[in-house]
Amino acid sequence: MNRPVALVRTDYVHFLPITTRWMDNDVYGHVNNVVYYSYFDTVVNEYLIRAGVLDIEHGTTIGLVVETQCNYFAPLVFPERVEAGLRVARLGASSVRYEVGLFREGEGQPAAQGHFVHVYVDRATRRPVSALPAGLHAALARLVVAPADEAVRGHGRG
Repeated sequence: MNRPVALVRTDYVHFLPITTRWMDNDVYGHVNNVVYYSYFDTVVNEYLIRAGVLDIEHGTTIGLVVETQCNYFAPLVFPERVEAGLRVARLGASSVRYEVGLFREGEGQPAAQGHFVHVYVDRATRRPVSALPAGLHAALARLVVAPADEAVRGHGRG
């Protein structure tokens, strides 16, 4: 298995500061691995809600997570502040691959990075939409960058 290559802060388009909580730490004294996925979900949904393209109560199109993955490079601990970087590596007709980097406040290298894939479906039928709503597509298009493997080659870190 190839060791993942960490991207850097400038590889991400949007950032959200997240304050760790006492309950995020586990018995080993660092943020528990499952909490990282909560941070991923937080940065994505915060972006979509603030962009006005996610109506969690009444929207007819919703995103379902079908794939997720995280690589851990260094532990995060309470009471650190985390800056979650967000980018879109793939934007399809009904799906999107988000990539997230979790950085200690002000640091250039991530403590963790990963991705998740949303498939956008009709809320009532749970069937994939034929095309993303125009506003959602436009908001996601602002985050599109080259996929992580291409970005790494582009930076000469491959």
